[in-house]
Amino acid sequence: MNIDYLKRILTSKVYDVAIETPLDRAPQLSARLGNTILLKREDTQPVFSFKLRGAYNKMAHLPRANLARGVIAASAGNHAQGVALSAQRLGCKATIVMPTTTPAVKIDAVRALGAQVVLHGDSFSDAYAHALTLEKKHHLTFVHPFDDPDVIAGQGTIGMEILRQHAGPIDAIFVAIGGGGLISGIAAYVKQLRPDIKIIGVQTVDSDAMVKSVRAGRRITLAEVGLFSDGTAVKQVGVETFRLVREYVDDFVVVDTDAICAAIKDVFQDTRSVLEPAGALALAGAKQYALEHKLQSKTLVAIACGANMNFDRLRFVAERAEVGEAREAIFAVTLPEQRGSFRAFCALIGNRSVTEFNYRISDARLAHVFVGIQVADATEPERIAKNFRKHGFATLDLTHDEMSKTHLRHMVGGHSALADHELLYRFEFPERPGALTRFLQSMKPDWNISLFHYRNQGAAYGQVLIGMQVPHGSKKAFKAFLEEVGYPHFNETDNPVYKLFLSHVSAPDKT
Repeated sequence: MNIDYLKRILTSKVYDVAIETPLDRAPQLSARLGNTILLKREDTQPVFSFKLRGAYNKMAHLPRANLARGVIAASAGNHAQGVALSAQRLGCKATIVMPTTTPAVKIDAVRALGAQVVLHGDSFSDAYAHALTLEKKHHLTFVHPFDDPDVIAGQGTIGMEILRQHAGPIDAIFVAIGGGGLISGIAAYVKQLRPDIKIIGVQTVDSDAMVKSVRAGRRITLAEVGLFSDGTAVKQVGVETFRLVREYVDDFVVVDTDAICAAIKDVFQDTRSVLEPAGALALAGAKQYALEHKLQSKTLVAIACGANMNFDRLRFVAERAEVGEAREAIFAVTLPEQRGSFRAFCALIGNRSVTEFNYRISDARLAHVFVGIQVADATEPERIAKNFRKHGFATLDLTHDEMSKTHLRHMVGGHSALADHELLYRFEFPERPGALTRFLQSMKPDWNISLFHYRNQGAAYGQVLIGMQVPHGSKKAFKAFLEEVGYPHFNETDNPVYKLFLSHVSAPDKT
């Protein structure tokens, strides 16, 4: 398909409703990284996201008859707001199908713009399939969130603005990737005018469909996607976006949740704005890429592509940002239960700030301590752990252990003499009524829950840690139960941290 994207971008109609957003320098972050970091502030659009550009450009090019019948879209939120505002401006009806896991702030914003909201399914893929059914049933026009030339061209105006706003050297532009519409539009424009500028895509470790697809040479469908960065949680990228990314994008960066949280904090410190996880994804990638490639005195642009943040999620972001910035390390340290050992351990910590310290006596010989320590950079945790071990204290570095960061730091001290045959699993429960009830009803009556820890962190999925006492003869039935429930799950029974702090211990001999 031969499409002249340069012409489409130059003649797009986005400015009937969108604004030209500023390209701001991030002074504190630039100084810290030794590079000039520029933020393209798409979070300042009327719907706090870049999605308005593509949605309006698509709808403004529709025939009047199509607008009269109305439009329909599937979206986790930002595209939905773009379509809703565009429909409001163009005087047509809009129906938006959204996953039931969509943050309330996005659902409320769409309804406030006058669109009809239909909640369906747990993921974008579920919502998308239902929207296609409604499209045929009611003869509506579907506005795709990314895999449409007019949508891609609308997003491409961001690239046009960047080149106009910064005439000097630009070494790389970092762009978050979900379905690929944003990076496709930017790359299609920039590479035709400034092929020397690198275009680098950024995805999360648990939603990296584009990276996997490019490496495989075909579109890959992910079985599951992580939902912390819900704006980029796409199981399969578009046909046209895949083609454009393969043609124009130079490289990719994959980052974790902690890096995104740190990037959200970085933007707040420099701008006093709070980005959503997908909005901070590009900056997280720029930081990681600059460190890995030891870049200095370069000019790097990161697209701050959205700011529809659920307020409740800020608690989680603040907690994880310290680890993501490499400013906190957490350890499990084993001390002998004898006089002077705690003092000796504290002496090894020295003048470092202790961010957390959890301990509960559970053994006459050994004490297991969970400790958080403020560090200067990402290399320091390894040095600290090595020093602890050198002085006779067995140490586990938990800085990158997901169970420790999400659950264990809040519940250290849970050994039990009663929890025999215990299996420990992490689950991701969809935040909707009945999810827990469905889980419990699927269990066999002779299985006992021996541990349960749940934290609602404002995300689309709740993080649950569950210990279940399953007799040896029931392992096959337990496997079938996991498949029947269908929630994403992770076996933590062999996690060494679990064995230190939570697992079953034998009851004392009373004879």
